[in-house]
Amino acid sequence: MLKELRDENGNKISPKLGESMKNYLIDIDGTITEDVPNEEPERMITCVPFPDALETLNNWYEEGHIITFFTSRTHEHKQVTEEWLDKHGFKYQSVVYGKPRGGNYHWIDNHIVRATRYKGKFTDLVSKNVNIEVFNDKE
Repeated sequence: MLKELRDENGNKISPKLGESMKNYLIDIDGTITEDVPNEEPERMITCVPFPDALETLNNWYEEGHIITFFTSRTHEHKQVTEEWLDKHGFKYQSVVYGKPRGGNYHWIDNHIVRATRYKGKFTDLVSKNVNIEVFNDKE
């Protein structure tokens, strides 16, 4: 799944996914189900998934992509969160807790990062030209 890489001196560096594989980081609240805040954990077990999200994500998983849920829920919500995902049949590799709350994320990484904002319907992704902010590498 991961290709081992080395720098010009032969030192190991972070591995890379194969060309056709994608590493999806997917929010839970407001993205695959209703927006449930951490302050109302009793709703986390009773909310229902968005059907298009369940179908699309499970298709991506079956195609061999990596599905990781990246949520603002805390480790305190780990059991209820994973029971809910399993109960509804989501296929995934892992869940990362403690994503910063509030949005307007600026993810800075040495790997390619592609961000897609959820706006109410899960579908396969399509290509679209947009303006993005990048570092000024001319200085």
